Amino acid sequence: MAVRYQIEGATAAAISGSIESGVRRGALAAGQSLPPVRELAGTLGVSAGTVASAYQALRQRGIVETAGRNGTRIRPRPPVAPTRSVRRLPVPPGVLDLSAGEPDARLLPRVPRPEPAAPHGYGDDSPIPELAELIVARLESDGVPVPALTVTGGALDGMDRLLAAHLRPGDRVGVEDPGWSSLLDLVAAQGLTPVPIPVDEQGPSPDGLVAALSAGIDALVVTARAHNPTGATVTRGRAAALRTLLRRHPDLLLIEDDHAAELSMLSLHPLAGTTGRWAFLRSVSKPYGPDLRLAALAGDEATVARVEGRMRVGGGWVSSILQRIVARLWRDEAVTAQIDRARDSYASRRAGLRSALAARGLVAAGESGLNVWLPVPDETVAVGRLRDAGYAVAPGSLFRLATPPAIRITVSPLSMKDIEPLADAMLDAVRGAAHGYRV
Repeated sequence: MAVRYQIEGATAAAISGSIESGVRRGALAAGQSLPPVRELAGTLGVSAGTVASAYQALRQRGIVETAGRNGTRIRPRPPVAPTRSVRRLPVPPGVLDLSAGEPDARLLPRVPRPEPAAPHGYGDDSPIPELAELIVARLESDGVPVPALTVTGGALDGMDRLLAAHLRPGDRVGVEDPGWSSLLDLVAAQGLTPVPIPVDEQGPSPDGLVAALSAGIDALVVTARAHNPTGATVTRGRAAALRTLLRRHPDLLLIEDDHAAELSMLSLHPLAGTTGRWAFLRSVSKPYGPDLRLAALAGDEATVARVEGRMRVGGGWVSSILQRIVARLWRDEAVTAQIDRARDSYASRRAGLRSALAARGLVAAGESGLNVWLPVPDETVAVGRLRDAGYAVAPGSLFRLATPPAIRITVSPLSMKDIEPLADAMLDAVRGAAHGYRV
């Protein structure tokens, strides 16, 4: 896409600032290509080195990415807050939104009022004792050791603090491919280098991990269950194979993400404790609601201490009011039963959609979690044809680095009666993409 926004500046800082302003205002869209270095240098009357420095600064901040022969372009989700008018466009009326990746709001428990408690002071402990006791019991029952414990403002906040506490710009991070788009954005925003590791239905590929370790990764992030976007879960056998490889790299920072937690019907096979530096994160957002920004973080003492140290120079702690609310939800047997029903509902919708697609000759992944992942010949055509048929889905480009094209379908908004018409539309979209139809 040709750049129509007029980039300005006589210094690297001014040029990068001008481009960032264009992203913030929506004049430079996600995926839009920037002019080649020499072309922009000629337009602005500056040296090619000045423009190259501007582009490098933008890459280090995760605003742009290098796309091989396609040059430099704006990242799909750059870490720049846009003005309110250019945030995520609403789905048109009559189009069913299957792109968001969020839980079904109808299945979320009502958030209770916190029970009365003494005010939490600056010097008080976090997590609060009643929540810490519940966390330890839950994690240890799943085989996760808890030598040290803290809580963060959600899984991504925990990853942000872990990576920032251990790594520096340019360090390499092993990430699942395809993988969680927010993590890929975070890695880019911290100036880290992602090293893709292929994922199959059993989790990260051992061969892929070997290649990543050979490339010299400094950290590894693994999704334990309900992988986003494919629904993969690390099996007992895969966990054993990964542990064998990881034990040879005791200095590697290992981060495990168990974001689905109670929504997963599959057993947990943790890697926690395999390396000398590790952290296990369990968020409450997917089962209990995205507005509950809290994740339990277990890890070795030094890693947890680093996270808490960074919290002290920032937000300090996760609100004790929020912690008491989560503790109350965990103790409520009626809420537990409601989460179990939600888990079963997601499983039925995933299985129903995958079965309907299989009957049409389409093989989709989605063993657990909120999403189904369907390979397609051309993402742009498939997404466009589905939109025209009344369905908004997420393009796989948001989640993948080196793996083939696909689309992600969130099952949360689906009813069972939606499945057959959706499967028909997806078959038409895949056929259209295979024949190169344009939209």
